[in-house]
Amino acid sequence: MSGMTQYERMEAGLIYDPRDPEIMEEQFPLQDQLWEFNRLKPSDLAAKEAYMKAVFAECGDNCYIELPFHANWGGRHVHFGSGIYANSNLTLVDDGHIYVGDAVMFGPNVVVATPNHPIDPALRAKGYQYNKDVHIGENTWIGAGVIIVPGVTIGKNVVIGAGSVVTKDIPDGMLAMGVPCRIRRPVGDHDREFFYRDERVDWENL
Repeated sequence: MSGMTQYERMEAGLIYDPRDPEIMEEQFPLQDQLWEFNRLKPSDLAAKEAYMKAVFAECGDNCYIELPFHANWGGRHVHFGSGIYANSNLTLVDDGHIYVGDAVMFGPNVVVATPNHPIDPALRAKGYQYNKDVHIGENTWIGAGVIIVPGVTIGKNVVIGAGSVVTKDIPDGMLAMGVPCRIRRPVGDHDREFFYRDERVDWENL
């Protein structure tokens, strides 16, 4: 592996130098495109969709991002399914890959990070980092102000409470919250009956 370029090391999830000229030559134009994207008007829906389809690694249909949106690579390493909604100030630190399933909702000020830095001070002083991919399953709701750290997998039909810091994997169908984020209970019959405290879902009117 000693003959690998820094770009190849980045792609392999190894420690690498993110300031390498080959990496920056590809990254800067994407950041410039993102700067233009963030200047769009709220009503520029077609232009928003065109950006996501062109720049993201993958993007399904009916995805919406409330600007501003932040991403280290402009979304180049972001894989969106369909029907995704992201509120304002979503930050996808996409040096590594971020996989988001269909119908995921992001509250405002969510951070999903893939890069990390070595704990060893000598390595960190050289500016080295490494990236670990993040996976978020379909129909999951990520509450406002949530932070998801590198390498985490969140299952489908999960709710992550506002302000949580997700440091470990969360399986399917769970309500989880806290710092660090912990599973509180499964999502189930109670949630089909009550939508907020003791207020019942009026299914017959929906």
